[in-house]
Amino acid sequence: MSTSRRWFRRAAIALIVLLLLSAAALFAGDQFARRKMQRHIEVAVQPVAFQNDSAAIERGRYLFASRGCVDCHGAKGNGHMFLDDGKGMRIAGPNITPGAGNVVAGYKPEDWVRAIRHGIAPGGRPLMVMPSEDYNRLTDDDLAALVAYVRQLPPAEGGAAVVDLPLPVRAMYGYGFIHDAAGKIDHALPPARPVAEGVNVQHGAYVANMCLGCHGAKLEGGKVPGGPPDWPAAAKLTPGDGNAMSRYADAESFARMFKTGKRPDGTPVAVMPFGSLAAMNDTDVRALYVYLKSLPGAAAR
Repeated sequence: MSTSRRWFRRAAIALIVLLLLSAAALFAGDQFARRKMQRHIEVAVQPVAFQNDSAAIERGRYLFASRGCVDCHGAKGNGHMFLDDGKGMRIAGPNITPGAGNVVAGYKPEDWVRAIRHGIAPGGRPLMVMPSEDYNRLTDDDLAALVAYVRQLPPAEGGAAVVDLPLPVRAMYGYGFIHDAAGKIDHALPPARPVAEGVNVQHGAYVANMCLGCHGAKLEGGKVPGGPPDWPAAAKLTPGDGNAMSRYADAESFARMFKTGKRPDGTPVAVMPFGSLAAMNDTDVRALYVYLKSLPGAAAR
């Protein structure tokens, strides 16, 4: 047998072995993912009493519209397919109205806390894709208000969440390269203390909790966990090279981006949930701007 034929044969064998190892790794990752999705997480939660007064419902209406709930659950609360990349990744929020097919029938006060603040279903399994890292620091008053609004939504027909992930994504989740919200949250933290609303750093820090799921716990940006491969990286919001906040000379230009989805130079911002961001009030947007501009750079940490 000639040298070239021996080399070709060895290369072919090596390629077959590599493909078999890759297939085995994907299969194993998928099995790990399935077990991880069904794992039981025990978290002691303190129930937040139901409210039904008009002030709570109105506050809840604002939070539902401006904190991302509408993007996943739809304006009516009966679910919304918010991601379908045509390549096998499909994600839809479930029906949380009292209508047919809802997933919250029989929820007790502690179940709402467990789901919203901790990303865990009443039975103890993790809620896939529920961005509870953004809601973990909700005050008890805001959590109660959000629940008050959801509980009075008119019944609408819908169904359970849709979480169709391509095999490579499931494998990455199984191997721990992607985490669900329940795996990111410090479940021992007590509820956040209320801060007075105003255009100040403290209130801005509270509003900024809604940014953690995409921009990271330190707001340093990077690849959106679990997002499609063609999604751009989330912007870096902290000072330093590549800081997106340097584009915004004042709160007015920052607020305009929330309303229009465009940067000051006219270029569009991709992926951001502008359906919710556009609903944020002026105080929240300006406070968020003040907070993000106050963040220390890497050298100061």
